[in-house]
Parts: sequence; structure tokens; C-alpha cells
Amino acid sequence: MTEPGAYREGEPEYNWGPEEPSGTPPHGSAHPPTQAYGVPRDPTQVHGGPLAHQAAYQPTVGAGVPVPAQGAGPAPAPGGQPLVTIGDITVLPDAVVTPAGTMPLRGAVWNAVDLSRTENRTPVYAIVLAVLFVAACGLGLLFLLLNEKRTTGFVQVTVTGGGLHHAAMIPAKGPETFTEVMGRITYARSLSAL
Repeated sequence: MTEPGAYREGEPEYNWGPEEPSGTPPHGSAHPPTQAYGVPRDPTQVHGGPLAHQAAYQPTVGAGVPVPAQGAGPAPAPGGQPLVTIGDITVLPDAVVTPAGTMPLRGAVWNAVDLSRTENRTPVYAIVLAVLFVAACGLGLLFLLLNEKRTTGFVQVTVTGGGLHHAAMIPAKGPETFTEVMGRITYARSLSAL
């Protein structure tokens, strides 16, 4: 009973599964080669006209949104020198250029979130020196006053406008990174309000 349509002796014939269209080869035989999806049957004709006169194939990402050309770089911006750059977001006099696309500057909404943290801790070498010199003169405890600051994380900048949304993650190099980024965003907000 490993083959489709096989039945036991004495039982009525039972064919399971959908009915196969006429002209379909029986199970187990070689199927004729099929046409690949998206390839025209006659390569010289597409939609009733010669291939040379048809527009080049444009791949799309869901809902008919065209895929950007590979290796062509970003689309040319509407014009002007960059006024400010925030991560991978560039603000021009009349547009905002992001990897998600180019959006109009007027009415763009800017936001920033500080996802960084700064830690103060006593370094290991200070603890070792304090233990070694505490027996000598008690001044070794002054090594425990040494602290080092370490900042980790990111500042997330988002811009929305013209039906597009883009978020950039900017690495925090110190506690002042968020203040610097907010200064740039304030400038971009003032340009968006004009």
C-alpha cells in the first residue's frame, strides 16, 4: 500500500487525492520539463511584442514596491550640499536622504532615544595595588579612590516623513554623545519646520 491508488483484494477501488488532469503522466514516471516562473515561453516575444521593445524586468518587494538597483548607490538627492548628518541620515536643504529612501524635509518628524549607559568602577589594578601597599603604610587604600568611566550602548535616531520611516543607531562614545546628537536633531527639526 505504498503506491497511491493501491487497494486490497476484495475492497472497492479507492483513489485518494485530487483528480489528475488529463494528459498527466502516471505516478513514478518522468514529468516533462516545465516552464520556469516568470520566463516567457518564447524568449523573443513578451506580452505580444518583441523583447527588445519591452521595458527591462524590474524586481519588486511585496506590494509592487521596486527594488533599488544593486551597486548603483543611493538615488540622486533633490539637490544641495548636506546641512547635517546624523548617523546614516543626511539632511539636504529640501530633503532627507536615508537608506530607506529620500523623503521631503518639510514636515519630517525627528525623535531620539538614549539607549546608552555609563558605569563607574574601580579598576582591577587599583584593587591589587591597594592590597599590596595597605600593609606597607596604609596609604595603599588611596588606590581605591581610582575610578574609570565606561560608556556602552547606542543613541537611536528616528525620522518619519513622506510615508517613509528610518531608524539609525549611533554608538555612544561617552556620556556627551546624546547631547551632541540632540543638538543635531534640534537643528534638523528647525529645518523641518520651515
